[in-house]
Amino acid sequence: MIKKIYIAGPLFNKHEQMYLEDIAKELEGNGYDCFLPHRDQTGIDESELKGTDMSQETKDKIFKNDFDALDAADLTVALITGQDIDSGTAAEIGHTYGQQKPVIAINANERRYRNLFVEGMLTVTVNNIDEIIPEIKKLS
Repeated sequence: MIKKIYIAGPLFNKHEQMYLEDIAKELEGNGYDCFLPHRDQTGIDESELKGTDMSQETKDKIFKNDFDALDAADLTVALITGQDIDSGTAAEIGHTYGQQKPVIAINANERRYRNLFVEGMLTVTVNNIDEIIPEIKKLS
């Protein structure tokens, strides 16, 4: 049964972050427990995340939080918009696939050629947020 969901995607601008937050809102509104990397960091003071000179200790904490959440998740939802799949998102997809857990990709109606190796790890690709819940139900 799917309960915990890791939400992967690029975090380079406010638009991407807001789209990921919209995905979380939809999933959480349907009773799923979600981890959103830019929102759900634990054990890190807000001041540690500001500026361009993030300490190695802070980077290590973020990695551990993300990795632990990815391991605990039953499913990953990955935003794959952009010119190519974001490298961090591709790593999260690969880790999920390696654990034999499903990955639902959302392309937001962008039609681009994708890295076929990474695309081969996707369980299903949807176009819009409202298509995610029906796909999760098919997997449960």
